[in-house]
Parts: sequence; structure tokens; C-alpha cells
Amino acid sequence: MAAVALRSCRRGLSQILSNGGLAALSSKRLEGDRRHKSTVQYASRPELPKLAYRRVKGKSPGVVFLPGYGSNMNGQKAEALEEFCRSLGHSYLRFDYTGHGASEGVFAEGTIGTWKKDVLFVLDELAEGPQIMVGSSIGGWLMLLAAIARPEKTAALVGISTAADHIVTSFNTLPLEARKEFEEKGEWTVPTKHSEEGVYKFSMNFLREAENHCVLQSPIPITCPVRLIHGLKDEDVPWHISMQVAERVLSPDVDVILRRHGQHRMSEKEDIKLMVYTIDDLIDKLTTMV
Repeated sequence: MAAVALRSCRRGLSQILSNGGLAALSSKRLEGDRRHKSTVQYASRPELPKLAYRRVKGKSPGVVFLPGYGSNMNGQKAEALEEFCRSLGHSYLRFDYTGHGASEGVFAEGTIGTWKKDVLFVLDELAEGPQIMVGSSIGGWLMLLAAIARPEKTAALVGISTAADHIVTSFNTLPLEARKEFEEKGEWTVPTKHSEEGVYKFSMNFLREAENHCVLQSPIPITCPVRLIHGLKDEDVPWHISMQVAERVLSPDVDVILRRHGQHRMSEKEDIKLMVYTIDDLIDKLTTMV
């Protein structure tokens, strides 16, 4: 099983923090050049909705960002990563899942399987060479599924508030009477502050389909470097899920990075800097290994 390290980050970030704190990393890497922001493109797929994406061409390994449930490719983390990758000259790709953002499709008809296919299409058709996949929340779950299916396209993984299996396990831990009530209604409503309606709605079909993609029941056949960042104050996805992922992946190179005051979205300035440093350190590690 994987060796799990609870620490600030690897050697590179530790040196940065000890030599003047978070400001020590070049501001150029964090700010980039906004004048050259990527443009939205659309990828056509036979008999499937078009996917909207933004791409920056550059060196390998590239970085692919996987947003969270109901989110899109224009969030703070996705934008910051583009600026960072552009400043380093590395390729970067962000996209919207089917039914999300600027992509075609109906959000309510999407499933974990649908969005997994989206990620695999992006890796197969839009990304060149092995990628560092950065998955936020449910994107962290999809990141794991994609890495299992495409090990040759996966250089490393960075999970942000990884929500592996979370929807399924949360429903299954409800009291029996509550589960029966939702099953009769055909829909499970979950209060959230991340939706305009104040709730997320999951159909029973969505939950049943999601069960087919659970990864925490057995060892996870992923052997690349894995970094898992999670906030201890995450009220949506408990941090111990990242610990479970770390314990189950087969990779010998796994770090869990816990943010004492971090919340679910991990979009505060210091959170984003930590994410960038972690990816910077991985790029350094991977390019040194070549």
C-alpha cells in the first residue's frame, strides 16, 4: 500500500516556505499574462454533445483541470492554473463536462459515467502525452477513474477536496427510513450553499449508476505520484476521504496535504498558491526523472 505523508508538501515547497514564505515563489508564475488568455473551442464527438474547452500549447508534462459537480472551467483555480502553466511554458487544458458551462448536453441527464467518458475523450483526443490531472471535488473522483483507465496518459494526480465515492456513501449512510422516503420520491435533495437553488438534486438512477464507479472498496491500481489537498473545515466532503484514497492507491509516492482552515472550494488566495506550488514541485520531479 501507499506510504502516506502528512506534511506541508514535498521538498520544493518546504524550501519555499522556509525561505520567505508564500511570497517567495515568483509572482510571474502566479499572475501570468492575462492578455493572452486562451479562447473557447468546441470538440465534436460522434453522437455525443460537443465539449467546450480552452487549451494552451506547451511543454510536457501538460496539466488538465477537472472541475467539480455543477462547476465549470472558468473558476478561480482553473484560471490560476492557466496563468501558471503559461508562465512555465507547459501545456494546459481545461474543459466543461457534458451539461456544464459552455458544453452541450443537459446537466440533469449527466452521470459519473457520462463525465468519465468526457475526461477520457479529452485525454485521448485533445491532450498530447502524459498529463498531470488536477481534479476538484467530484473532479478528483473522475481523475482517479481516468487514471485507472488511461495509465499511459497519466503523469501525476493532484486532488483538491477529492470526493471519491462521496455521493454514494453519503446516501448509503442515511437512516433507512430517510433512504426509503427519497427512493419513493425518486430523488435525493442535499442542502448546499454552492447552488442557486440551495440544494443539489440526485435522481435514484444517478446514484445507482454512480455505484458502478466507486473506487474505495479495494486497492486502487494507480502507480504515479499522487498529491491530495484537503481542508479540515470542508463541510461538503470530509477530509478523511482523501486519507482513504491515499491508503488505497498502490503508488509509493503519495502525499496528503491538510489545510487547517481550508474549506471545500479551496479557492482562497493561499489555497490556490499551495495548489500551484504542489504542481510546480511535481513538474520539477517529473522533468528531473526523465
